[in-house]
Amino acid sequence: QVQLVESGGGLVQAGGSLRLSCVDSGSIFSGNDVGWYRQAPEEQREWVARITVGGRATYADSVKGRFTISRDSAKNAVYLQMSSLKPEDTAVYYCRAMYRTLLLGNWGRGTQVTVSS
Repeated sequence: QVQLVESGGGLVQAGGSLRLSCVDSGSIFSGNDVGWYRQAPEEQREWVARITVGGRATYADSVKGRFTISRDSAKNAVYLQMSSLKPEDTAVYYCRAMYRTLLLGNWGRGTQVTVSS
């Protein structure tokens, strides 16, 4: 059974940084792209960043230049380095394996990021 475990969230002041981790215990990351998503209170879940098997990264305009996605295939892990955080980055952050436009597996529990002004 695929299980994704996100961690690294917390409370940080605006302008601060956090590094999120996502570990896959079921090897679904292997051979697939991986994306980070987030969901703010009373908002729909939105895509944040994506990394290909080859390590090419793409970002939502709202985080471009501030967030960096990376992966460690040996550890079945994907990371999201977040810098210059803003209050509007407050959300629960999730990771998910992806194939083209399809989401693979299931959502994990996510990790809460709260940015205070």
